[in-house]
Amino acid sequence: MVFVLIILGILAFIILWVINIYNSLIYNKNQVKNIRAGVDTQLKKRYDLIPNLVASVKEYMTHEKKCFRACY
Repeated sequence: MVFVLIILGILAFIILWVINIYNSLIYNKNQVKNIRAGVDTQLKKRYDLIPNLVASVKEYMTHEKKCFRACY
């Protein structure tokens, strides 16, 4: 009888250990998804700002052309 209880205790411990490992793997997978989503959001923001930067550089370029023409 004691032998059966020892086996059941070891089996319960192994089952709880496997459940704990599975839960930690799922938690880590969700963390990676959240981090990737944050990176994707930052990259999209940068990509959306590129046309504004190009327009600003074009305006500054026309300003510089006017300045150089006025000086020479």
